[in-house]
Amino acid sequence: MSRAERWHELRTVSRGDGVYRVVLTLFALALPTLLLMIVAELTVGAWPSIRQFGWHFLFTNTWDPVRGQFGALPLIVGTLYSSFVAMVLAVPLALGAAIFLTEFAPRRMRGPVGTMIELLAGVPSVIYGLWGMYVLIPLQRDILWPLLRPAIEWLPFFKGPFYGPSVLSGGTILAVMCLPYIAAVSREVLLAVPSSQREAALALGATRWEAVWTVILPYGRAGIFGAIVLGLGRALGETMAVTMLIGNSHSISLSILKPGYTIAAAIANEFSEAVSALHLSSLVMAGLVLFLITVVVNAIARWLIWRVARGSAAGSSAI
Repeated sequence: MSRAERWHELRTVSRGDGVYRVVLTLFALALPTLLLMIVAELTVGAWPSIRQFGWHFLFTNTWDPVRGQFGALPLIVGTLYSSFVAMVLAVPLALGAAIFLTEFAPRRMRGPVGTMIELLAGVPSVIYGLWGMYVLIPLQRDILWPLLRPAIEWLPFFKGPFYGPSVLSGGTILAVMCLPYIAAVSREVLLAVPSSQREAALALGATRWEAVWTVILPYGRAGIFGAIVLGLGRALGETMAVTMLIGNSHSISLSILKPGYTIAAAIANEFSEAVSALHLSSLVMAGLVLFLITVVVNAIARWLIWRVARGSAAGSSAI
C-alpha cells in the first residue's frame, strides 16, 4: 500500500470517528434537553397558578375548585408520608431477601426465588391496586388490626378508627411495589462483594451473620443506599395503586390509619375533570412541585451516596 493510499485510509477512518463522536454527543445532549423541555412546559402550564398563589400554594391546605382556592400542602405531606411508610416497610424486607439469597439460601433456590422477586417489578400498578382493594385492605382491617390494636393504639401514628383506605394501605402497596427494585439492586451489590472479604471475615472467627453485618454490608453500603433511593423514586411518583388505596382525602393527619392524598393521585383524579383554567394550572403546578421534590430527593441522595462511597471501591462501582 502506497503512502497516499495509507493517508487516504487514515483520513477516512478519522472522518468516521468524527461523525461517530458528533452523533454520540447529540444523543448525550438530547437527555438534558428533554429534561429542560419538561421543566419549561410545566412552568408555562403552571404560570397562572404561580402568579395567583405564589409560595402560598405550598403552605395552604385549601383545595376548593368552586371558589378557585388551591393549596398543595396536604398533597405534599401525603406524598412524602406515604413514601416514608413504604420505605419503612420495604427496606428491611428487601435487604433481608437480598442477604438471604446471596449468603444463606441453597444454590438451587437462589435463581428461582430471585427471578420471582424481579417479576414483581413487571406487574401493572392497577393490578396491585385491585389486589390491595380485595386482599390487602380486608387483611389489615379485619385480621391484623384487631390483633395489633391493643399494643399500638396508644401511639399517635395509630390513632382513630381504621376503615380501610388510608395512608397505611397506600404505603403498604407502595412497599410491595418498591420491594423488587430494592431487593434486585441490593442483591447485585452484595454479589459484587469479593469472596475474599467473606473468607477473611470467616477466617478471623466471625460467624456468617457477623461477616454479613460487619464486612459485606459496609462494603456495599453505597450501592445499597442507591437501591433504596431507586425505590423511593418509584414510591414518590406512583399513581394508580395509591389512588385506589390511600382514600383521597385532602387533609393532613399524623395517624396512618386516616385517609390521605398524594400529588400523583390528585392529578390522576382531577385532571380530566378540571373545568377552569386556574384549576388545570394548579394541577400542573402540583406536578411541577412533584418534579422538584423528586429532583431534590435524588440530588440529596447522590450527595449522600458520594459521602458514603468515599474510600469504598465496591460501593461506588456497584451503583
